[in-house]
Amino acid sequence: MELVRPAVVYKDSFIEALREYQHDNDFTHRSLAYKKLSVEDVEAAFESFVETELSYANGENLPDGYVPCTELWLVDNDVFLGRASIRHRLTEKLTRIGGHIGYDIRPSKRHLGYGNMILKLVLEKAQGLGLSRVLLTSDIRNVGSRKIIEKNGGVLENQIPNPEMGHDALRFWIEIK
Repeated sequence: MELVRPAVVYKDSFIEALREYQHDNDFTHRSLAYKKLSVEDVEAAFESFVETELSYANGENLPDGYVPCTELWLVDNDVFLGRASIRHRLTEKLTRIGGHIGYDIRPSKRHLGYGNMILKLVLEKAQGLGLSRVLLTSDIRNVGSRKIIEKNGGVLENQIPNPEMGHDALRFWIEIK
């Protein structure tokens, strides 16, 4: 199992995962970006999709209001297990909700320890990008994410309202050693 940059070799598994996200009734915001994608469009232009994902690290092709971020995929052999992003800096909005790191495990692979693994690995990558302290936020209802963040050294700073979701968010800081 490893954390890799998006690549065309994972197309079949990624498309399977994307279909899972489309049918997932998860109550949190974590996989919303994948739920908004068209499976057919991504499948038809997968190479372009991957190139765009990779370009974000260089600050290219970013949607309005986004900051440069490194997109990473957790894979085991050729199986896509989940995704993570490391935002290279914070905006005022990301300082409140979003933070430096976002991650998610595909629905069929949740509750198997992959969440803890992806965060552990992404923290190593964040350190390689020069970050020594990172902010993570989580929906207050996502108990699993809270446990994963705390297991990886997350210290709760506070709980704040999140008007976009209608539920409070928890804000954690992790010192990277």
